[in-house]
Amino acid sequence: MVTKATGGNQQLIDFLQSLHTINDEIVDYFRKHVTEKKVTRGKLLLTAGEVCENHYFIKKGLVRGFIIEDGKEITTWICREGEVITSIVNLLNMDAMGENMKTLENSELIVLPTSHIQYLYDHYPEFNIVGRKLLERYYYDAQQRAIICRIPNASKRYEHFINTRPELVNRVPGKYIASFLNMTEETLSRVRSARTKTRRKPVSGNQEST
Repeated sequence: MVTKATGGNQQLIDFLQSLHTINDEIVDYFRKHVTEKKVTRGKLLLTAGEVCENHYFIKKGLVRGFIIEDGKEITTWICREGEVITSIVNLLNMDAMGENMKTLENSELIVLPTSHIQYLYDHYPEFNIVGRKLLERYYYDAQQRAIICRIPNASKRYEHFINTRPELVNRVPGKYIASFLNMTEETLSRVRSARTKTRRKPVSGNQEST
């Protein structure tokens, strides 16, 4: 279901203001041109082969990106409330990409066509700072994913995931975490079990008798 956004997009405005101060004209532009979209769990926002023409601000819910290789889904990223998602590659090349985007929970999204983002860049120089701040976040997240891919030990990959995205650990189904970390569900289960046992192991030491 898609509705014209009214006061409900304040969460997006606050997010943008946290990146860089935006003037009232930009705020008014957002209020007039964004739409709100409520989607159920498992809804495809982008199918491989399509061009991503929108930016989505996740107001509520979870979304994951994935590719399909040899019939197997491989999770490439997972995002939650307060994050902006789109196809970064499409910003430079409008050719269709092989990435899919799907909701992991019932979600509420604020939708703004990329063409409107470009309009704001062209007409409001200060909004380019917002764009740069967003790209810095994208780059940081991409760097973290690159680091995870290069950690050879499954347990250490999981520890890195816990340290960098702790809010997702108990929220995202295990099969998607396993896929994101390039391991099987069985391996993830063993890693989690071993970690739990290690944390519960009593600290050894001499006890004085009384």
